[in-house]
Amino acid sequence: MTLKSGLIYDWNQVDGPELALTAPPMLDDETLRDGLQSPSVLDPPIEKKIEILHLMEALGIDSVNLGLPGAGPRARSDVERLAREIAASHLRIHPNCAARTVETDIRPIAEVVQATGVAIEAATFLGSSPIRQYAEDWTLDFLLRATEKAVRFAAGLGLPVMYVTEDTTRAKPDVIKKLYTTAIECGARAIVVCDTVGHVTPRGVHALLHFVRKEVIEPSGEKIRLDWHGHCDRGLAVANSLAAFAAGANQVHGAALGIGERTGNTPIDQVLVNLKLMGALDRDLSRLKDYCAAVSEAVGVAIPPNYPVFGSDAFRTATGVHAAAVIKAYKKGDVELANQVYSGAPSHWFGLGQVIEIGPMSGKSNIIFWLEKRGIEPREERVERIFARAKQADRLLSESEILELCGRPIRYD
Repeated sequence: MTLKSGLIYDWNQVDGPELALTAPPMLDDETLRDGLQSPSVLDPPIEKKIEILHLMEALGIDSVNLGLPGAGPRARSDVERLAREIAASHLRIHPNCAARTVETDIRPIAEVVQATGVAIEAATFLGSSPIRQYAEDWTLDFLLRATEKAVRFAAGLGLPVMYVTEDTTRAKPDVIKKLYTTAIECGARAIVVCDTVGHVTPRGVHALLHFVRKEVIEPSGEKIRLDWHGHCDRGLAVANSLAAFAAGANQVHGAALGIGERTGNTPIDQVLVNLKLMGALDRDLSRLKDYCAAVSEAVGVAIPPNYPVFGSDAFRTATGVHAAAVIKAYKKGDVELANQVYSGAPSHWFGLGQVIEIGPMSGKSNIIFWLEKRGIEPREERVERIFARAKQADRLLSESEILELCGRPIRYD
């Protein structure tokens, strides 16, 4: 059954569509490269990386960073194996590889292309902010020479070039303009604006991307893809990424569960959820939970219980008032109503459902629903016994505890 119109007044669309785009939003998945720079994650075996790659494909993610093959033999081997998997399985996802603006990082990308026959975009990166220049003793002339040499070298090897300025959100306008213009003149056809340390706010995103479009891309006369790469140091990564799309970015970068250095990259799963909710994306995201679970297991990072949509508590409640509303919706025979009456994200869109538990804040309706759901008669004395125990507890009752109170055999599976 479809949720009846008029049941939700959407303030997000009072002034028009939440996200008015002229082209479908594109996403670049950094899980297997920038995500693995987190000091708390494991670098998973290649079999796990291949599994994650296929889940990216199933979700319709547009491109993937396969790694930095110039980092060493294992990195090079994994990148080549993933490229071969893309070819062998006829995957639509477009690969790219990271490289510093030095020939020793760029050449291994070309070698992988030659070995596999798979076109790979070279994502050449270079710091751009005054604070970074000061720390590194870099001059603007040095940055411009490095940019020209690297981009020309990559283009000369036949590689599509994505030129990345690190810490763009703290860089001076004249430096940004000169670096991007040089990169475009030397053959780059994609430029990436980076919030490397999570400094910027949505207002800053709009100002910066507007500047880049007006002062760099439009004067170039070239068809240039504009990417946004954000981090979560201030907790604004998702908001900034959505602001980037609104400001004209063609593609946004992110990593599963927001893994990455310090507090991490933009959580690409949350961007997908929000694009779907905003009506900017029309695709099946029911496997997004499998993707998050696979990455969590592969890199050894647990999903927090309160993580949006995919945390164990996202659609789970034991609070009497909340549960009562959900239960009443179920009794109307309307699953969509039940999944949205106390939730901002429809759980069924992501292959999930509401879970009613029993604890110290529960009402008797929780208990009756819980029992009926398992085919157990909610006799009054049984409900009262469970209710009394719940009110004395300092946590949710486990399934085994409730079954024991019902006089049922305890299940250990």
